[in-house]
Amino acid sequence: MGINAIRGGYTSNGAKQSVLQVVLAHRPPGDERLSKISKLAARADLHHLGLFLQGRQADAPQEALQVLDIVLRELPTTRYCPVGGSFYSPDLGRRQPLGEGLESWRGFYQSIRPTQMGLSLNIDMSSTAFIEPLPVIDFVTQLLNRDVSSRPLSDADRVKVKKALRGVKVEVTHRGNMRRKYRISGLTSQATRELTFPVDDRGTVKSVFEYFYETYGFVIQHSQWPCLQVGNQQRPNYLPMEVCKIVEGQRYSKRLNERQITALLKVTCQRPQEREHDIMQTIHHNAYHEDPYAKEFGIKISEKLASVEARILPAPWLKYHDTGREKDCLPQVGQWNMMNKKMVNGGTVNNWIGINFSRGVQESVARGFCQEFAQMCYISGMAFNPEPVLPPITARPDQVERVLKARFHEAMTKLQPQGKELDLLIVILPDNNGSLYGDLKRICETDLGLVSQCCLHKHVYRMSKQYLANVALRINVKVGGRNTVLVDAISRRIPLVSDRPTIIFGADVTHPHPGEDSSPSIVAVVASQDWPEITKYAGLVCAQAHRQGLIQDLYKTWQDPVRGTVSGGMIKELLISFRRATGQKPQRIIFYRDGVSEGQFYQVLLYELDAIRKACASLEPNYQPPVTFVVVQKRHHTRLFANNHNDRNAVDKSGNILPGTPCWHSGHKLTCPLPRFTADGLQSLTNNLCYTYARCTRSVSIVPPAYYAHLAAFRARFYMEPETSDSGSMTSGAAAGRGGMGVGGPGPRNTRVSGANAAVRPLLALKENVKRVMFYC
Repeated sequence: MGINAIRGGYTSNGAKQSVLQVVLAHRPPGDERLSKISKLAARADLHHLGLFLQGRQADAPQEALQVLDIVLRELPTTRYCPVGGSFYSPDLGRRQPLGEGLESWRGFYQSIRPTQMGLSLNIDMSSTAFIEPLPVIDFVTQLLNRDVSSRPLSDADRVKVKKALRGVKVEVTHRGNMRRKYRISGLTSQATRELTFPVDDRGTVKSVFEYFYETYGFVIQHSQWPCLQVGNQQRPNYLPMEVCKIVEGQRYSKRLNERQITALLKVTCQRPQEREHDIMQTIHHNAYHEDPYAKEFGIKISEKLASVEARILPAPWLKYHDTGREKDCLPQVGQWNMMNKKMVNGGTVNNWIGINFSRGVQESVARGFCQEFAQMCYISGMAFNPEPVLPPITARPDQVERVLKARFHEAMTKLQPQGKELDLLIVILPDNNGSLYGDLKRICETDLGLVSQCCLHKHVYRMSKQYLANVALRINVKVGGRNTVLVDAISRRIPLVSDRPTIIFGADVTHPHPGEDSSPSIVAVVASQDWPEITKYAGLVCAQAHRQGLIQDLYKTWQDPVRGTVSGGMIKELLISFRRATGQKPQRIIFYRDGVSEGQFYQVLLYELDAIRKACASLEPNYQPPVTFVVVQKRHHTRLFANNHNDRNAVDKSGNILPGTPCWHSGHKLTCPLPRFTADGLQSLTNNLCYTYARCTRSVSIVPPAYYAHLAAFRARFYMEPETSDSGSMTSGAAAGRGGMGVGGPGPRNTRVSGANAAVRPLLALKENVKRVMFYC
């Protein structure tokens, strides 16, 4: 029988009633078996799955797929530690330390997927962070990165330790073989030597120190440290840290810091040939042909990798400015550079200022860095004034809001009498800047209406020309310029775009990290604002209910006391913006949607396509341009390997398949079938767009509209009002309710999501001039 912890179990025999005996782990002898009577609730119909695989049914039957997935997960669940769709074990590879009491475990991802070849078992290698099974004293020493055993914890140390240990399971070590387990709920505010508790109803108290000595003969050594608190607040139990050891096999679900992320990436980064070898080893190790659960359900699995046909689409020619030595460029293996080229439409920066928040950068060095920056932007094709409005200054990070506003108003006092605006802020940040980056972006983009470019301390002293050239690309699109355009776009030869005015949307929903139960999900929608070039995108962001996957504000209506029923939303605002920018209304819509889980395809399609239709109809009666809706998947775990890893016509120097290699079940998923010529056109369009990503001179693996939406959604997390912001910063003092829903358009003050019990606190609104440019780059 396959067991699902939430919904029950699945059996192959179809019995209407049976007795199920369950063995409970970690129970005393004689108390580990439990009998339950199970009843047949329903039958999973695999007939519709067959119809879907034959192309005779549009919607994948999720329950049938879930049954098969649960059956194939049953055996690995008994062998390994399951986490989401993956399994991990120290036996699957060497543990690697990540720092601060964490380590990486090797594992594999496994999922049943319907494909055009039939059902496939998707296997991929994976690594994730686990808490090291250390004595708690050693864990705390690693966490704080110093020996603190001889002195009490400071308040800051206590907060850090409490945050790291809350929810962690520990076992006691002072009772011999009785390794009882507890879950940590907090830390005591008092040191262990000061802790007492009642021992009888007469009010007699005893200290923790005395209790452990008298009961267990254990002398507490670290009496100046707090105790771990286990149990609930009403009846807490106290355990000295030195008698506790962290239980093995606990995944770390909180955010990793930058050093830990770097260490984990080193572990997970593999060349394709190594990854293919490890996947094959995992398949052989799992021995699916011997799986008793698979046999019971009649499932047979081939241990060979699936072979699929693919083709390599050609890289598109890119157009640069005619004043450069190279006017056109053909990327090689997905890469090119800006040498001898000028931006096709250089932006203008007449008025700018610079601020240095890094104490390690001297003022003269900061000034020189800003001048080098201005020079590189000019060389790359921008009209960039080499002299700032005000000389660059150095400021303290904890004064970010005061300094930003004071410097902005000082510059505007100088510029406004001349009818000029401030175009750009250049900022130097410390390498480890905490919430400073987010605070700065929030203040600039929602309060001052100013785009900014941040640079880390480490890049200032290196002064790399390559770094300056790459950042110049970002600055150019932030001030309204274009770095390059497709030659075929200018000559009107782009499929699905060039024949009629077309707007391309990118949309993403990002959800809060595990543990952030009160944080909203963030929506970002971007849309092209130039045709036929399709390289400039405007962006809108908003908040919606926690973990709501459907975008609620694509189209909306509300009651206005004067105008009655009013319509609006993100689609309508961006369609209007496109018409203002191009002078034409879109006659075709292409919508790239990121952030959709496997089981949500048709739910998203039905809901969001309907919203797009309504937004169009609200602009003009009978305005219904054709819509192509494409789901973009990043975390599909599909790995493509060349048949011959040494074939230089099929792989690059790292062994990866060449850019522009599509196969029909790759990362971009159509939610409805298209004619073959249209599918070819969509593949060609998507491949071409992947060479127009503004932040670098290489093709990217995620189509840029979806990539930009992801960047905008990530940025918008900083727009949550300070008292609810992830950064925890309280520096802003921004008044609540400054401007609608964070998209800047008209609308009700609160964004209420269908099914939500309470209004979602809106984001601080982007300034109008910021929304029109690619501020998120």
